Amino acid sequence: MTWLRDVLVDLADDSPQVDLAERTIAAHDRRRRTVISLLAAATVVAVALGTTAAIRLLPDEPPPDGSQEVASGGDLPARGVGPLSHAYKTFCKPASGKAPSDCRDGGWRVVTLSGRTYHVPEALPSLAPGRTGLRDSPLAISRDGRKIAYYSAGEGTFQVHDLASGQKTTAANKVPKSLLGSISRLMLSDDGRFVAFSKVPEFKDPALLIDMRDRVVRELPNRWVPVGLSRDGATITLADYSPRSRLRTISNLWPSSSKGDSTSFILPVSYSFSPLAPDGKTVAAIENLSTPEKPCRHGNLALMDTLTGKKRKTTVISGLPADVSKISLRTWLGAEEVTALTMSLRCRPASQVPDDEPAVIDLPYRTMTAYAVNVRTGKARKLATYRAQGFFEIVLPGPPGAL
Repeated sequence: MTWLRDVLVDLADDSPQVDLAERTIAAHDRRRRTVISLLAAATVVAVALGTTAAIRLLPDEPPPDGSQEVASGGDLPARGVGPLSHAYKTFCKPASGKAPSDCRDGGWRVVTLSGRTYHVPEALPSLAPGRTGLRDSPLAISRDGRKIAYYSAGEGTFQVHDLASGQKTTAANKVPKSLLGSISRLMLSDDGRFVAFSKVPEFKDPALLIDMRDRVVRELPNRWVPVGLSRDGATITLADYSPRSRLRTISNLWPSSSKGDSTSFILPVSYSFSPLAPDGKTVAAIENLSTPEKPCRHGNLALMDTLTGKKRKTTVISGLPADVSKISLRTWLGAEEVTALTMSLRCRPASQVPDDEPAVIDLPYRTMTAYAVNVRTGKARKLATYRAQGFFEIVLPGPPGAL
């Protein structure tokens, strides 16, 4: 398959075969398409979300509890918009299920806590493989839901929009669209001052930490997912999951001309990571136990020190449905609870995939359920259920996590 060979080369020449297959699946799943090959099962890879306690159903079909559908409000107003619950990306030709009304292919929509939905026309639409190219256009929401960051199509760089006042702050440096990559990650600081951007593949251009107030830029190592930033922007926590799970902390980031102080380590097994915990030094992690012949398997929840890589506590998660096959860790709800976004998928071993089955198919809209998991007891409590085309197509307030 030509597409598979090209994407594998694009991602990492020296990665192990299984990791490359999983990363390829992630890239295509993010683009509303599922990769099915002899190397891996049809799986969906979890990625960066934040969350609030008030998550609302997406408007593509009536909620299962019979409540009123979320109302559509057209384009995002210039000002006067309340805090957001979440944002989601729409691709308009799903393999099954109905696309949201007034769908704009590859575009972002935001949903307020009151349930009003708006298109974000300023945000550059994403492109999907097999159509007109391959490009991800990321969006991030501040932890309080009052600001968003996105790649502005008109400005040719990143922009922060205060939803209430309407103030827009544009990065001083231009970022060509060609550098957005096939998997992009964006993190917005709580006060809206800093925007961190990273992507895959990294090519030769660096990742960026942008100070929107002082209009300066700090270069960062690419491929690493930003999962936490200190209030003053001087220390950033990064995570990576392919070809090996890694954690990294860089301090003394400013002035931008300095090298900074970096601590990093490689973990012995594959993990997915949450954003940084409120204590500023811990992430939650779930071991990835999937293999090509036994896909969609996950381990227990662990707490991990970001400076040493040492596990401080391992807990069995209870209270999730038995058929949950994918878990993505999101924003912390407090000192003891982290959000887990889950999906239940039919996962097949590679040996059961027919040779003549299409390699790429359009993704359907899927049901996802968010739980708050107590990291001390492992007990999960349900937060909300809603629909999207994949973990890569939905964002909630707060820093992203890393798969």
